[in-house]
Amino acid sequence: MEFLNLILTSLLSAAALFIIAKIMGHKQMAQLDFFDYINGITIGSIAAELATELEAPWKPLVAMAVYGGLSILLSKITHKLPRSRKFINGSPGILLCDGKLYRQNMKKAKLDLSEFMVMCREQGYFDLRDIRAAFFEYNGKLTILPQSAKRPATPADLKLVPSLDTLCTEIIMDGRIMDENLHRMGLDATWLKQELKARGYGDAKAIYLGLCDEQRQLILFPNA
Repeated sequence: MEFLNLILTSLLSAAALFIIAKIMGHKQMAQLDFFDYINGITIGSIAAELATELEAPWKPLVAMAVYGGLSILLSKITHKLPRSRKFINGSPGILLCDGKLYRQNMKKAKLDLSEFMVMCREQGYFDLRDIRAAFFEYNGKLTILPQSAKRPATPADLKLVPSLDTLCTEIIMDGRIMDENLHRMGLDATWLKQELKARGYGDAKAIYLGLCDEQRQLILFPNA
């Protein structure tokens, strides 16, 4: 009986964590601010406790709901009241500008020079003279504005007008035809089979990944 209860509380924990995560919305780790990061860890810890709580599983469940609701509430506040973002999320700080390092902003960001140099090298800047400005964002990322002479050339710099990039859609994945994607492009399985036959493939099972661009050109990756 205890083993069955453990299974049920574990399933309840997974379901609650999934629902709260869906309600809170998706964010990449690099986009999380400090509170979201700590809140995520806390909710995960409570979910682990819920999975093994057999006597009163409602207690950690309520705690998860409170933390999830608090995160949603703060998100709503920062959306409705932009001025509150500086207090809740923090604000970006200039660490380097026109050859000058800002010591006080380094201290506020809790960064030392070694960490700053590492973050610059991670973005490909080994010489600080190549950087015009560096900003430490509230999510912990370093944003760099390179010197004009050091940034990559763009088509506009070369006075070129490149053609528009085309989007590719997956129509075969692991040997299976993606009928919904085909229909969305105005194509069908009959057309695809004819194209595969013209390329020397008997059916879609021979293809690991198949893409189709907006000009209906197939890009095929057969099974190795």
